[in-house]
Amino acid sequence: MSSFNFDNEIEKHLEVVRKLQKPSGVFTASSHSVQTGYDKAWLRDIYFMTLGFLETGEFDVVQKAGKALLSIFVKHKDKINWAIQNKPHATWQYIHARFNPETFEEYWEEWGNSQNDAVGEVLNLLVELELQGKSVIETDEEKEMMQMIVDYLVRLEYWHDPDNGIWEEAMEIHASSIGSCVAALRKAKQLPWLNVPNEAVENGEKALRSLLPRESRTKFADLALLTLIYPFAVTTEMETVEILRNVEYHLTRDKGVIRYKLDRYYNNNEDGYSEEAEWCFGLSWLAIIYAERGEREKAYYYLRKAEKTVTADGLVPELYYSHTDRPNANTPLGWAESMYVVALKKVRDMA
Repeated sequence: MSSFNFDNEIEKHLEVVRKLQKPSGVFTASSHSVQTGYDKAWLRDIYFMTLGFLETGEFDVVQKAGKALLSIFVKHKDKINWAIQNKPHATWQYIHARFNPETFEEYWEEWGNSQNDAVGEVLNLLVELELQGKSVIETDEEKEMMQMIVDYLVRLEYWHDPDNGIWEEAMEIHASSIGSCVAALRKAKQLPWLNVPNEAVENGEKALRSLLPRESRTKFADLALLTLIYPFAVTTEMETVEILRNVEYHLTRDKGVIRYKLDRYYNNNEDGYSEEAEWCFGLSWLAIIYAERGEREKAYYYLRKAEKTVTADGLVPELYYSHTDRPNANTPLGWAESMYVVALKKVRDMA
């Protein structure tokens, strides 16, 4: 890796992500022409796609995305206000997870739209820009919306609110969803004009302590748990070590990290067992975490593995089918490209 051209690789992969940004400011999850449905804009994917630009200091791209996210929420202000007043009881009443990248309209087909982590991520990004002196909050209505996002999470009682989680699947209480909200609300408390009740953070922290190192009642080891270490930084040292041990032992494969045991999404086996898809960004994630921990050898090890997932066309896929060199059609996956950039930057800066 010493001969690796870090700066060149970082710029190449940032350019891949730049091409996924629409004039509206949002990113599509994969290429604009993909046939898998990943030509839509996901709140969560947009957040993770900004991390590469935050890491490299390209704030104009992040601000454009942040402003678009804020505009989406303002557009749906009445719905969010209803949720604060009434507390959602059906998934369509929650802030939706996906939007039309041009019009910012919700998609109305049946979908697991109860995704508290995504709302926490939007709040996290907007507060981060504010704290960095790069605010995109310009009007009274936008400022009011920031308070409404806080109020929405508090009203949901996110710390014990079952949601569809990061993988948009079964309704459970997910540690990764709680952690996203804890991180965002902790950060939001630094803004004097936002009212964040102390118990909103404390209840989330207590819920995390009681659930970790599990992701949920049914998931013992889960790739989603890495979010709690980076970027959310809400785990204790003991929890961090245990999560890393479980993810590395149970889930790490050659071309990626499986999301969890018996994951049926793009499973290579017709019966959906034992051949779980290998998600490329999991390797970058582990490289990032070990670089932040100063564990040079492991950081380089996972970055080298991540490098091997890059296709001949220079793209990072969403995943590879189990034990194959065959990526799925979501290539490039913007989120995976961004995480690879962060990994490259953090490992480079260790040198």
